[in-house]
This record gives sequence, structure tokens and C-alpha cells, in this order.
Amino acid sequence: MNRADLQEALTEPNVRAFLKAIRLGEGTSDEAGYNRIVGGGTFTDDSTHPRIKVHIPRYDVYSTAAGAYQIIWPTWSGLTRQYGFPDFSPECQDEAAVALIAEKKALDDVKAGRLAEAVAKCAPIWASLPGSTAGQRTESYAAVEQEYLDHGGTLAHA
Repeated sequence: MNRADLQEALTEPNVRAFLKAIRLGEGTSDEAGYNRIVGGGTFTDDSTHPRIKVHIPRYDVYSTAAGAYQIIWPTWSGLTRQYGFPDFSPECQDEAAVALIAEKKALDDVKAGRLAEAVAKCAPIWASLPGSTAGQRTESYAAVEQEYLDHGGTLAHA
């Protein structure tokens, strides 16, 4: 998979809807979400990942999660090496999220509308997805499904 493949996937309505569903639980569903750091702060320079380490007292951890998909610095660094993202712009963040979905072998599920399967496969990446074992707050499956449907996603028929 290369950047062109990621960009092509973003033309699919189900992929765009799934990204919106992820953002619901990450607390980044608004347009400012592309510039949000973990804990609610923001950054203004999207020329690169902000790499701001924030202490999260509730979980007593430090995190560098940033952007619409709350991608941590080490993950972003690896994705940048693999795909050559030139910056941390909204477009590159969307492409990176698709790359992470593909890495979990969930992209075909997303495209086909197999939402439950895609959520289960992606829960290890996004702690807010139902089924995540990260120990953080998760969204209900019903809320994720509704957000997905509200943004044009369609479900596969059994």
C-alpha cells in the first residue's frame, strides 16, 4: 500500500464515515480536532507532529497523542517513514488513519460496511472504540454506529 492507495480509499463514503466515527470517541469530531492534543489543548503548526508530551492524571500516563485521530509521536514517525507524509495536515492525518486501519486488516471490512468487524479490529489502535482493552473510556457500539450512519456510512446486509 502507498499514499495513492490511501488517497483512493478516502474517496469511499464508508471510509470517510468510519473516520468520523473514530473521531467521535477521540474527542476530535469538530474541525478544530485536527489541531487538538490529548487533554484538550491545541497546536497551530501542522508542518509536523507537535510531539507535545502531556500528563493525563486520570490514567497517570504521559502521551503525545495529537490530531483528529490522536496519533502518538512514535506511530506518526513510523507512518511518515513508510508513506512519506510531508506534514501533519488534515489530509495527511486522514491518510495516516487509513494506513492504520489497513494495518489492522480492517480496510476491506470498512469499505464493505462490516462495521462491527472493523471496530473490533481497530479497537487495539483507538482506545475509545468499543472493545478496546486500553483501560480508557470507550464509546458504545450504538454511538459509533450512529455516527457512522449519520456521516453517510452504509452497513453490509447479512
